[in-house]
Amino acid sequence: MSEIVLERQQEPAKLRIYIGAAPGVGKTYHMLNDALLKRKQGVDVVIGLVEAHGRKETTEQIRDLEIVPQRVIPYRGVDLKEMDVDAIIARHPDTVIVDELAHTNVPGSRNRKRYEDVLELLDAGINVMTAVNIQHLETLNDAVNRSANTVIRETVPDNFFKRADEVVNVDITVEELRSRLREGKIYASEKVEQSLANFFRKGNLNLLRELSLRATAEQVSKRASDYRRTQGLEQAPVPDKVMVCLSTRPGTERLIRVGARVAGRLATNWYAVYVARPDEDKGHGDPEAFQRIEEYQRMARDLGAQVVVLTDKNVSDALIRFAQQESISHVIFGQPVRSRFDILLRGSVLNKFLSQIRDVTVQVVPMHKPLRKV
Repeated sequence: MSEIVLERQQEPAKLRIYIGAAPGVGKTYHMLNDALLKRKQGVDVVIGLVEAHGRKETTEQIRDLEIVPQRVIPYRGVDLKEMDVDAIIARHPDTVIVDELAHTNVPGSRNRKRYEDVLELLDAGINVMTAVNIQHLETLNDAVNRSANTVIRETVPDNFFKRADEVVNVDITVEELRSRLREGKIYASEKVEQSLANFFRKGNLNLLRELSLRATAEQVSKRASDYRRTQGLEQAPVPDKVMVCLSTRPGTERLIRVGARVAGRLATNWYAVYVARPDEDKGHGDPEAFQRIEEYQRMARDLGAQVVVLTDKNVSDALIRFAQQESISHVIFGQPVRSRFDILLRGSVLNKFLSQIRDVTVQVVPMHKPLRKV
């Protein structure tokens, strides 16, 4: 009787990303800690590249793991080091640790960006554990640049983030992070005060934490949905969808922030919808209003919204149709300061929407008139 040998199909390599709101939250520390646990379980884990940044706890963990030597690349008369992709592939461990995912490699390197190195390692069948701060995600870059008042040049495409099999959000409170900075655990002492006043401002860190938590929630939701589909399981309930109704009025940025927060809590997609009238002249009649709506749309995209522009002479009808077509479950309107007589005379988009749409959660955000300059 002939023996039948069944060849086991090799599973694709796994990608785990550790994300955080800012430097110093502990991404690399947690990544190395998990790597040490894997090694104790008999998994072959090596370090492809780790930046300790002089942090004692991180350095102590590095000593206990095998390090693949970096490649030396001459550049403008100086010898610089980069991760050696060829050496890692030749060593072919089960798992490799690759820190500082958004890094741009030295000219002359195998790939231009480190995330491209990671993709090559994954293609070679090597599992990768890597770390990155949320501000390096491509679609969030503009929003973070404005909030942090600094230019973040190194980014990672959103598609790479979606490739991840696991996303681990390493989160600490804003006060704890600022305390770590003051204690010299993140940057050298001469950089502390400037950092506290700029990137490590409370408002900026709160925004970054929110973006990091929302990105993780979205990834978890996507992986769960993909698993149900591939396993032929019962489909999940229809997901919530959030719609923010944009206008050219000052203060609309408040609606956008509320929409981003609601979508983050629900781990769902959201739309920023603007209804343009057919005779709208793209700002020639009111250039300030046109500039505002363009800025609102950019802000919404930065915070993860799908921006939709509808053309209709009746704003209410357009919003109602869109909400019905997309099965919107949460709608966010701005409520400008208007007299009762004006509402009776001109009508109310909100009132008409409520009269025709049922089973939808509507949130009205007050929009106060800007103070008059004197």
